[in-house]
Amino acid sequence: MVQRFDVGARMSEMAVHNGVCYLAGQVAVGGAKDIAGQTREVLAAVDALLARAGTDKSKILRAQIFLADIGDFAGMNAVWDQWVVPGHTPPRATVQAALAKPEWKVEIVVTAAL
Repeated sequence: MVQRFDVGARMSEMAVHNGVCYLAGQVAVGGAKDIAGQTREVLAAVDALLARAGTDKSKILRAQIFLADIGDFAGMNAVWDQWVVPGHTPPRATVQAALAKPEWKVEIVVTAAL
């Protein structure tokens, strides 16, 4: 059985199947302008979705990070490094990409075990 959360016409925010939680790309919607603030907002959204599925960041299987400007890599990493659980850092890829809205600086996609 596939369980979907926050189902919309185009996409769901999260799907759970067979012990794995798949999140849609999370972006900052709270108004933060800088990379640190946007990264904090995105990671808080990840935390909230994982909690709804009954899991947490210590069980992340992989993360994909998209930066509008790779020059923000260090600023994003400063927030990420404080957020991840030591000893449970997931496999991760970070790339520069054109994001869907010009105000978005970071988008993060996470897959986690339940």
